[in-house]
Amino acid sequence: MPTPVKANDYLQCVPFARELSGIQIYGDAHSWWDQAEGVYQRGTQPAEGAVLSLPGYGSMQLGHVAVVRKIVDSRNILISHANWSPIDGRRGQIERRVAARDVSANNDWSLVRIWYAPIAELGTTAFPVNGFIYPKNPAKQSGRQWASAKPAPRTQAPNRTLFDRRLKAELAQSAEGERSDSAGQVDLIGELLDSVGS
Repeated sequence: MPTPVKANDYLQCVPFARELSGIQIYGDAHSWWDQAEGVYQRGTQPAEGAVLSLPGYGSMQLGHVAVVRKIVDSRNILISHANWSPIDGRRGQIERRVAARDVSANNDWSLVRIWYAPIAELGTTAFPVNGFIYPKNPAKQSGRQWASAKPAPRTQAPNRTLFDRRLKAELAQSAEGERSDSAGQVDLIGELLDSVGS
């Protein structure tokens, strides 16, 4: 009989967002918003390098976090995140620079729809948003390296190993590739194909 898949057998959104953003928060995604209070600036508007924080909602009880990679306009951003879409039947995949759209009535980023690979368009569910958690240092600017946030003191150590050394190395490599991407035209289909291959 096949071995059942456990949560630590695939990449979760939290370690990917932490590695990519430099925001040093641990624990399930739904806890990030409260943990950020008094440690990181929080707000309701997207900014490149900020973490989009979603509370638990419906079957997504643990919440979700994703990193803002580009602001397209007042209602559209591109995000990079892990463990959102199952790709080729596999969970824990990284999706780079995929669409997220503000669908709130007041254009206040309180409700979003996010690209979902199995249907190759924005998903049909509108998810509530806690807001955005901003890194202490801004995302890279032209000619500069990414500046990661100074680690915040941990209130508690992570209570489980999320992945083995091989996955940690892949995570670091993928996040480094995201940070060192040159700014330019974004090919959403190409990015999606890249994420399928990873």
